[in-house]
Amino acid sequence: MGMTMTQKILAAHAGLDSVKAGQLIRANLDMVLGNDITSPVSINEFEKAGFQNIFHKSKIAMVMDHFTPNKDIKAAEQCMKCRTFAKKFGVENFYDVGRMGIEHALLPEKGLVAPGECIIGADSHTCTYGALGAFSTGVGSTDMAAGMATGQAWFKVPEAIRFELTGALQEDVSGKDVILHIIGMIGVDGALYRSMEFVGEGVKTLSMDDRLCICNMAIEAGGKNGIFPVDDVTKEYLNGRVDRAWTSYEADPDAEYVESYTINLSEIKPTVAFPHLPENTHTIDEIEDIPIQQVVIGSCTNGRLSDMAAAAKILKGKQVHPDVRAIIIPATQHIYKECIRLGYADIFIDAGCVLSTPTCGPCLGGHMGILAAGERCVSTTNRNFVGRMGHITSEIYLASPAVAAASAITGKISGPKEVQ
Repeated sequence: MGMTMTQKILAAHAGLDSVKAGQLIRANLDMVLGNDITSPVSINEFEKAGFQNIFHKSKIAMVMDHFTPNKDIKAAEQCMKCRTFAKKFGVENFYDVGRMGIEHALLPEKGLVAPGECIIGADSHTCTYGALGAFSTGVGSTDMAAGMATGQAWFKVPEAIRFELTGALQEDVSGKDVILHIIGMIGVDGALYRSMEFVGEGVKTLSMDDRLCICNMAIEAGGKNGIFPVDDVTKEYLNGRVDRAWTSYEADPDAEYVESYTINLSEIKPTVAFPHLPENTHTIDEIEDIPIQQVVIGSCTNGRLSDMAAAAKILKGKQVHPDVRAIIIPATQHIYKECIRLGYADIFIDAGCVLSTPTCGPCLGGHMGILAAGERCVSTTNRNFVGRMGHITSEIYLASPAVAAASAITGKISGPKEVQ
C-alpha cells in the first residue's frame, strides 16, 4: 500500500522505508517551537529531567507573542524565564518584543519552516506549516522539552482524509471561508487524529495565505495536521526566504484514505461560525440582524498582509459603527510596516480602528480586546468557545477579514457586498 504526503515525511524522519497508519515511530525534528505561555512549562520540565543542553541552537524557536507586550507581572516573569533560557543555551531564534510576530505567521515569513520538514510546537495551531508541504503539529509542553533536548519526538502515524479541491474562489471569499465550510461539514471531531490532505486542481488557485489559514484551523476539525502539495505558489513563497535544501513529497496513487471529499471552491460563500463551536457555521445569506460590539482582525489565522488588504479594501473611506470597537492586529512587524507603506494604516485609523503591535492577546482572552458580559465580537481568530475572549456570556463569531470589516461598519454581522 502506498503512502500519503504526511506518511512519507514521517517515514523519512524516522529513517524507515515506509510507515502505515497506527504505527508508533520516533522521528527526528527540524524545528521545535514554543511561546511565552508554553515555553516556561517546557523549561521547567527540561530542568526537572536533568537535561544539560539543547539538541540544536538554530532548530528551536521561542516567540514571545501571547501576553506581550507584557500585560502583568506574571507575563513578565514568563518572558524572563524564556529570555534567560535562550541566552543560556544560545537559542538563535528567540523573538522578543520589537522583533517578534505572531508565531505561526513569523516562522514561515522568516524561512524557519520548509517543505518536507518535521516540526512540533507547544501550540495547537502549529499545524499551520502544512501549507508549505511540511508535517507540523501541536504538542504538549513536556514533548517540547524532550524535543529541545533530544531533537526527536514520538508519533502515532495518522490516518488521512483526502480533500480534492476544484474550481476557484469567488470575490471576497477566502481560505477562512473554505476551512469554516469544511469544519461545518465534518464537525469539530471529523478529522480526529487524522491528516487533512488538500489536493486537486483547485489548489493552484489558492494563495499561500489562503493555505496557511486553512492548515491553521485543521486542529479545529480535530486534525493531527493539514498539508498541501508543493507547487509553483509554494516555490514562489519560499524564494528568498529558505536558503537550505528541502524535499517535497506527493501522495502515492494507491495511498489509503479513510474518507474523501470533493470541495468546489466556486460554490463557497462567505461563512460565519456562530457560538460556541467552529462547526456551527452559517453562510452570510442565512444570517439575520445580529448586532455586535467588537471586531478583531488579526491572529495567526488571519493577520497576514492579504488579510490586511481585504480589510482595508472594505474600510477605505468609511467609518466604524459608533457602537463597535474595531481592533486590527498585523501578525508581524514586517506586515505592520507594509500596512504603513501601502496606506492601510491610514485607512484603518481614519476609519476609527485601533492598530496594534503583533500579539495573540484578544484571541485567547489575554489582553487587547476582552469582552464584557453579553457582548458579541466578530473575530478572524480560530476559536469561539465559551469565555474564549472574555466573559462566559460573551459571544464570538468567527469570520473572514472581509466579513469582519463589513460588520465593523454596519454594527451587525454583514457580508462585504452590504457595504460596497
